Amino acid sequence: MESTRKVGLGRVLFEAMMEGSRWYGNWSIQNSNFILEKRRKLLYICLLPILIFAGLEIAGAAAMPDVIGGKTAYAPSFATVAMFVVSLVIGMIAGLITGCIGAGGGFILTPALMSVGVKGIMSVGTDMFHIFAKAIMGATIHGKMGNVSVALAGVFVIGSLTGATAGGLVQRTIYEANPALSDAFISVVYVFILGFIGFFTLFDYLRSRKQSLEVQSEESEAAKAELTSIARKVQAIKMPPYVTFDQHLVPGGRRISVWPLIFVGLIVGFIAAIMGIGGGFVFFPTFVYLLGVSTFTTVGTDIFQIIFTAGYTSITQYAVYGFVFYTLAMGLLLGSLLGIQIGAITTKIVPGIMIKGFFATTVIGGFVNRIFALPGTLNKAGYLDVNTSVVKVCDALSFYIFFAIVGVFAVWVIYSFLKGIPKVRAGDFDASAGGGH
Repeated sequence: MESTRKVGLGRVLFEAMMEGSRWYGNWSIQNSNFILEKRRKLLYICLLPILIFAGLEIAGAAAMPDVIGGKTAYAPSFATVAMFVVSLVIGMIAGLITGCIGAGGGFILTPALMSVGVKGIMSVGTDMFHIFAKAIMGATIHGKMGNVSVALAGVFVIGSLTGATAGGLVQRTIYEANPALSDAFISVVYVFILGFIGFFTLFDYLRSRKQSLEVQSEESEAAKAELTSIARKVQAIKMPPYVTFDQHLVPGGRRISVWPLIFVGLIVGFIAAIMGIGGGFVFFPTFVYLLGVSTFTTVGTDIFQIIFTAGYTSITQYAVYGFVFYTLAMGLLLGSLLGIQIGAITTKIVPGIMIKGFFATTVIGGFVNRIFALPGTLNKAGYLDVNTSVVKVCDALSFYIFFAIVGVFAVWVIYSFLKGIPKVRAGDFDASAGGGH
């Protein structure tokens, strides 16, 4: 643990967040492979009701119930074929990032949707709904990803559902009070998260050009092999009842009070509901570094709980209030499944250091997107008095800089993929393996 102490709290937090994102990304890759190769019939069945809702949205059915996003709901959906195509493109770009990096694609979905005119709260609800749909279709592969602790997941879900309820309530309360302030609130959250991850990743990329990535990985694994001091203190808390886990790693297993576990669930559920993401980048570091759960158990348990957390959040906190855009959710799902496949194969063709550099750039692009969008949203909310021409310039910069960055990334990945097709056909590497770093 000495090496962990030397690098500072920011570095440890960043590495932990990215490790969680990588595990979630790896699951997304395997999930995509599983759905496309073995569950095509289930994919069609699950897409059918979403397709029906999407058709109603595109047709502009006046009689469409509010409970599934009708035009009299809080955030009406005005769907067009063009918007569906845009959602396919956004989903594919997110999938390319996830497939290439094994992490991070979900971070750009909400900013991208907001940039094309979807209200922030509906972007969050739609993003969460598409995660739930993907999780349901690939649910049976969670056992392959790690040792699932049903006890840990069950107690955690008590907290995560409560936190998601609070997060959804905060989102809806802000939106009902001031829709523009809701967009500003979501933008501020993404500015902090994307700024932290983006600039740390850029620093890590520059540092990696001078150091061996393999050595860093070995040090990271060695650091995670033992409990942190805070994890030992948390596991020493005497507040029954308790949950036992990691029996495969420690004789008799480790034991922890359910109360810290529920508290962690509250935090993760709240953040997931606010940002519309799976929450893996928070779940992993809190479980491994704060609670002292092994990496193996953490991965399986995270993938197991996300079905319940994402399902509950997307349906009870967003869909029933009309904050899910089904047309876009279907586009995101299909686009991401395709993008992940292309991105995962591309990792076998191009240098990993180059991919890391592109990833840092795309995340910073999301940061720039949201920070330039803030003047306009705060101006509409009445909290900032900005000249109209300044707002227009900021909005234009927000849109064009972001899509120029992710567009260049997408073109580069697809070009690299097409260029590498002969190697795939020649069997120079296993294309189905995907995403290894």
